[in-house]
Amino acid sequence: MVRFENVGLRYGLGPEVLQDVSFSLAPASYHFLVGPSGAGKSSLLRLMYLAMKPSRGLISLFGRNMATTPREELPGLRRRIGVVFQDYRLLNHLSAFDNVALPLRVAGGRERDIQKHVEELLSWVGLGDHMNASLPTLSGGQQQRVSIARAVITKPQLLLADEPTGNVDDRIALRLMHLFEELNKLGTTIITATHNESLVKRLGHPCLRLDNGRLLSDQSDGSADGAPPSRRRRRKGKGDDQSGLSRRTEVG
Repeated sequence: MVRFENVGLRYGLGPEVLQDVSFSLAPASYHFLVGPSGAGKSSLLRLMYLAMKPSRGLISLFGRNMATTPREELPGLRRRIGVVFQDYRLLNHLSAFDNVALPLRVAGGRERDIQKHVEELLSWVGLGDHMNASLPTLSGGQQQRVSIARAVITKPQLLLADEPTGNVDDRIALRLMHLFEELNKLGTTIITATHNESLVKRLGHPCLRLDNGRLLSDQSDGSADGAPPSRRRRRKGKGDDQSGLSRRTEVG
């Protein structure tokens, strides 16, 4: 699903913000991306949703080498990716409902179906009473939940979430993570960047840990071709990967 090989990234003539990053994520896996502020988490996510190209190295998404994929095919690939932005990136002239409905309308969905799906999802994230609210009247935490609903409404193949629980309380944060887990059970590959270490420990999904632009620990699938790991069952201990991924750690 996702493969990085010796990826480096720099902005302009500055130092590399990502250095020799290599990992592989299997389809339908769920990972956290953790590390201190400035570690490179947001930059890594930008590469994954094709907002920029790496300075060096190989990135493969959906089995496609991004270096050789024609430019005109990139919009189609982006439509398979849902993104929760740290700064929301909502349209202030639209209501909460219309922001969430927008991806479905662009895709040509039937209005009756759109109405049903959007209402259900906004109710799930606790905004059932704010569906028709204008964006400026919503708090930061409420806008964040609108952003999350918009990202998942199309049931994307890959979901990238940048600090999705940064402006909500612990109860809502856990509810949102359960929403992600339900989406993951339907086959969506998920990577969530977060500073919330307690949430990471509570949910027990494997982590990619960045520091100063380097991947310090890698609990991704680790296979060269991104193929799904063995489905052989074993007894899971507390904190084990619930997606069936093998655990591999690299240091250095």
